[in-house]
Amino acid sequence: MLTGYTIGILGGDARQLEVIRRLSEWDATLILTGFDQLDHGFTGAKQVDFDEVDPGRLDAVILPVPGTNQDGKIDTIFSNQSLSLTKEWIEKTPKHCLFFTGITNKYLTGITDETKRTLIPLFDRNDVAIYNSIPTVEGTIMMAIQHTDFTIHSSKVTILGLGRVGMSVARVFASLGAKVKVGARKSEDLARISEMGLIPFPIKDIKDHTQDSDIVINTIPAHVVTASVIQTMPTHTLIIDLASKPGGTDFRYAEKRGVKALLAPGLPGIVAPKTAGNILANVVTQIIIEKLGEGSS
Repeated sequence: MLTGYTIGILGGDARQLEVIRRLSEWDATLILTGFDQLDHGFTGAKQVDFDEVDPGRLDAVILPVPGTNQDGKIDTIFSNQSLSLTKEWIEKTPKHCLFFTGITNKYLTGITDETKRTLIPLFDRNDVAIYNSIPTVEGTIMMAIQHTDFTIHSSKVTILGLGRVGMSVARVFASLGAKVKVGARKSEDLARISEMGLIPFPIKDIKDHTQDSDIVINTIPAHVVTASVIQTMPTHTLIIDLASKPGGTDFRYAEKRGVKALLAPGLPGIVAPKTAGNILANVVTQIIIEKLGEGSS
């Protein structure tokens, strides 16, 4: 239980709504800011303006998945309030206060380091990434169906990267009957691709393995689907880029050549916000209990 813990939730996005519900069930005291345009309240949660939040009471702060921008501004899709996280604000929190974000950047990492507060980028965790790969795969299938005029079955699908998302995507598209090739850098990844019954290739040979692809799915957060790679693709090829912004695709050249290329980070929060929120809530609860101890029941 989280009885006795006060958690500030700033933001937010649709995933945070489920986080709020779950943490409330665990008996945490919740202070919400940035949710004033919602037409329903949350049992056991108090909605306040940002300048009314007392950071000195907080045991944890939960930011939206994108965290902040490089100026400290927080996305507030449920409010017209302008929220900014500053070093001065963080310094007013207790030293044990935990800061949760989906992803981080130089600004957010810098101000939490300077104030000696613990920052936890949830998407850096293997458990979160693996759980999130499930709605990511479902969203990728949805996009592939919506934006093609052929079946996934028997289509030629090239997947770039065999990380936590790449492996799930490769496995499911193969199970749907696609002819799947997977590009990777590490020799052990190439061996794993072969063991999975798929066709492996070194990522440096990408041009040779995308020139007949019907669908190319990129999971590598680096510029790998370059203009020279796109130049040799059939014009009917659909590129789905799952890497974090700005992706790993030359979208300008793809548009110029008439190849449809879609940047689709954050699919769990788009196609299954309730599931994605549940994943985050479970991990946040686990971390708070591990680091701060379980509250009184």
